[in-house]
Order: sequence, then C-alpha cells, then structure tokens
Amino acid sequence: MEVSKNIASELLDIKAVTLNPKSPFVWASGIHAPIYTDNRLTIAYPKFRQQIAKDLADLIKENYPEVEVISGVATAGIPHSTGVANILNLPLNYVRAQPKDHGKKGQIEGRCKKGDKVVLIDDLISTGGSILKAVHAVREAGAEVIGTAAIFSYNLPESTKNFADADTKLVTLTNYPTMIEVAQEQNYVEVEDMELLKQWYKEPESWGK
Repeated sequence: MEVSKNIASELLDIKAVTLNPKSPFVWASGIHAPIYTDNRLTIAYPKFRQQIAKDLADLIKENYPEVEVISGVATAGIPHSTGVANILNLPLNYVRAQPKDHGKKGQIEGRCKKGDKVVLIDDLISTGGSILKAVHAVREAGAEVIGTAAIFSYNLPESTKNFADADTKLVTLTNYPTMIEVAQEQNYVEVEDMELLKQWYKEPESWGK
C-alpha cells in the first residue's frame, strides 16, 4: 500500500494540519516546527473517519496479516482503533498513558491475553513516545506486539531511532514528505515556504535555535 496523498490532502482540507514556516510552532516536547497537527479533528468528519479506518485496516492486513487483537493508544488512537477492529472483526483494547490509581489499577482495558498478537494504533507519530509506552505496557501484560500503525508521521530521526531501539515496526497512511508535496501541489504554501519546510525536515534539531 503506497503512502496516501488523499489522506494528506484531506488532513489539509479540514485544517488538521497547519503549515506556517515563517512563524514556527513550539510542540509540547520543546521542538520548534513549521507544522502543527491535530488529528483529533478527523473524528468530526464521518466520511473521512470511515476512510481512515478502512485504509488503516488495509494497511494492517498487508503488513501484519497474523494480527489477533487491535489496540488503541488513549485517547486519540481509540476511535480509529475501534473502527479498524470493527472492519477486521477483531477483539479490541485500549492502553492508558498510566495505570489507574484506583480499583484494579489497570492500564489496559479490553482483551489483552498472554500470547495475543497485537497491533497498536495512534493518530500521530512525532517522537513515538506515547505509542512506545503503550507497546511496553502490552508486552508487560504478556502479549506480543507485532507492530504499530498511525495516520501520520513526521518521520523525525528521533522517532526512527526510538522505534528501532524498541524493536517495533511502524507503518503510517501518510507522512511529512508526502504532506508538503501535496501542500505544494495544491498551493497551500508559497515557493519560499516550501524551501523552509524542506530545510526543517533535513535538520529538525537546529530549527528555531
């Protein structure tokens, strides 16, 4: 399955992705970037939400055909993982960022049995921190994480290293290089802005410093 220009285009259309190279955003991680993504907006658009679920299901069938359980990273991954689990007719769970501080103090809700072959889904990958914490929790519960999937990834070097260190495969519907290519084709950005967007991708650590 090829990286999707259609998904990238829709994300731009609903303003889930904002590109502003001349006035960079500061992410929660402290990274300065010419792009800000809020994929939570996708759940407000039924047709697009269903397309994401279908495309993620196809991506998972192609890359992880042995999957037995779909898992969502709380909170943004839950609606998309639910849609995928429905399409594939598979059990579902979701993983909190931290265990509950009451009751059984569980971190995973839904099915997560020893030996289950699990694919985790999130909406966005920046450094990979959130989804990889969920990967660790699922592995601690005795299940086998056979891979992860997301709608969009910035393809940052830090995330590539983090997934490699965690011995975890990642597949996504679309990514930053495809996003800025579509933005240029559809005149979302000016020529000089495009150069700044490409520069950030080559050297994200030095941007804004």
